This record gives sequence, C-alpha cells and structure tokens, in this order.
Amino acid sequence: MGKVTILNGGVGRELERRGAPFKQPEWSAQAMIEAPEMVKEVHKAYIEAGSQVIITNSYALVPFHLGAARFNALGAKLAEQSALIAREAINETGQQAVLIAGSMPPLFGSYRADLYQPEQADDIALPLITALNPHIDVWLNETQSLIEEALTVKKLIDRIDTDHKPYWVAFTLEDAKPTDSPQLRSGESVVAAVQAMATAGVDAILFNCSQPEVITQAIELTQHTLAQLTSTSAITKKINIGAYANAFPPQPKDAQANSELNQLRDDLTPAAYLRWAQTWHALGADLIGGCCGIGPEHIQRLSDALSK
Repeated sequence: MGKVTILNGGVGRELERRGAPFKQPEWSAQAMIEAPEMVKEVHKAYIEAGSQVIITNSYALVPFHLGAARFNALGAKLAEQSALIAREAINETGQQAVLIAGSMPPLFGSYRADLYQPEQADDIALPLITALNPHIDVWLNETQSLIEEALTVKKLIDRIDTDHKPYWVAFTLEDAKPTDSPQLRSGESVVAAVQAMATAGVDAILFNCSQPEVITQAIELTQHTLAQLTSTSAITKKINIGAYANAFPPQPKDAQANSELNQLRDDLTPAAYLRWAQTWHALGADLIGGCCGIGPEHIQRLSDALSK
C-alpha cells in the first residue's frame, strides 16, 4: 500500500465549535461574511495537524444557504475570498506543499437530489468556478447525491479551467437504512456513479458526509468496478479513491446536512476513526480526511499513522 494523502476534517462544524458566527440557513457561509480570520485559523489548525490538502470554505456559498439575492451580490466574491484565505493559512504556517482543493458544493442543498434543477445549474456553478479557478490546485465536487449534477459540474469546470487541474468528485451515500449494495442518496447505484465518473475522466472518486460503515462498502465496490473497467481498457489512467466520513447518526433522504447541530455519534473518537481509515486504506483508498464532526485531533491521528 502506498502513502495516504491526508485531507482536512470538517470545517463548518469546527467553526461552530470554536464559536464562529454560525446559524442556519447560512451555516459556514456566516463565518466567511463576518469572521474570515476564524476560517483561516481553522485551516491553520488542520495544516498543523497534518493535512496535506485543505478545502476552501465555499461549501455554503449557494442560494440554498445565502438566498438568491445575496448569492448574486456576494457569492463569487466570497468564493474567491475562501481560496485566498486558504492560501494565507498555507503561507502563515510555512507549509507550501499543502494543496488547496476548491470546494464545489451541492448546488441545491445537501442530500437533496430531488431539488436538482438542471436549468439553473449553470447560473449557480459558473460564478463559483470562475472565482475559485485562479487560486486553487485541485477541484473537489463535494457531497454529490446525483450523477447528473456531478457530470454537469465537471463539464462546466472543463470549460473554464484551461489548466486542467485534477478533478475529484465525492458522493454522499444513503445510510439511513441498510441496502444490498451502497447507493447514492438519489437511489442510483455506486457502480453506475463510478462508471459514469470514470468515463467522464475524473481523477479521483471519494465518498463523504456519510457513515463510515457504508463508505467502507462503497470503497470495496469502487475498487472492484475500477478494476473491471481497467481490465477491459474502458479506462486507461489511474483513478484515486478517497473517503471522509461524518460523525452524524444515519440521515434520512429528506435531511439537511447539519440541520441538528449538536447531534453527533459518540463512538467516533480519534482512535476509532483511525481504525476506519486504516480499513479504507487497506481496501485501496489513498485520499482520506474527515467531514462534519471530524476535527483536528482526528486528522492528527490520521497523519501520524498513515502519511509517514
């Protein structure tokens, strides 16, 4: 097994834990507006814990969180600021090898594939892509519930990003009830998602904002599906696999991520989370971090054990 690249943990929940301005529906966007220095401090905490990739705090910079009027007025400016703050954190820690992943969020709300509106996707995604593009090292399309949305964002990024920076896509999984095979929250299969992303030319497929148990199943299936595609020459390049779970109890399809701000599992200690990460690594994952409720202390454990 090769060395793991360590991503950061959850940014929004860490901001809330530190007392940053934080409420619904704005969620982590509130800190971008009122307390950007606190965002930078969270980035620095993750870098100091060993994160080799930090993710811009642009996840909530969509109309779903900001409202349409404020998104139109401030969305692009805040997205650019989120990348510049991440760069300041790297400069101030002196860790110039750390990469910045530009977070492209679910355009119409976390977990809500049913809210996707293809006719409005370009109007939301393009300002964010254009603002982030000059300042980041890799794209990370996060918490995707629907294959169509991930493909749309990939096409838009390909249109804007003439440097062809790596494109990573992270899917969120149905985890409220057991299924025979892991599924996206849209009900689409992980196999279908992996096949679509491989054909689209992504550089990495990850699973995030879901229970570690179902993520483990999805990694196994992804590794198997990619091996089949490689054996038939359907794909010719290596596609990395990654994971960053949340610490929520299972969430139903109609849930909104972080709707219950204080509801977290108590069994995902740093030591316990490391055991999950070691399992994922053994199954082929080499991009590992944490989502909501996974903090710097968890990332420190991952870094100490997996990145050396």
